[in-house]
Amino acid sequence: MAEASTSIDINLPADQAWQLIGGFGSLPDWLPYIPKSGLSEGGRVRHLANPEGEAIVERLIAFDHAGKSYSYAILQAPFPVTDYLSTIKVVDLGAKGSRVEWSGRFQPKGVSDAEVSRLFQGIDEDGLKALAAEVAKRT
Repeated sequence: MAEASTSIDINLPADQAWQLIGGFGSLPDWLPYIPKSGLSEGGRVRHLANPEGEAIVERLIAFDHAGKSYSYAILQAPFPVTDYLSTIKVVDLGAKGSRVEWSGRFQPKGVSDAEVSRLFQGIDEDGLKALAAEVAKRT
């Protein structure tokens, strides 16, 4: 099983950060890689499209509003993995703002653990940099 994990500190209180990223359908609000998101099954399945129009379908596995986190699994995507499970979480840093943590584990499919870990490490890091840029525009 391969893994990727990254975090970023942002100058936004945890409640406001969670309001921005905590909705399961909110990725297009802060992640340019995902320009489109639609929800089905009562908001538990999101249907995404990347900039090339490739479909990504994810299922919400756990949602903790009070703990400011959710976990999801990829059901369909153009990535060389199976058994993908990821968690995004907002941690309150008090007067310093908040930390957003994004981590995942997955089984490589046709590639090495290192290759797929690098792929998702890059996606997640780019995503959190985009989040920081969006926060900077709003504050």
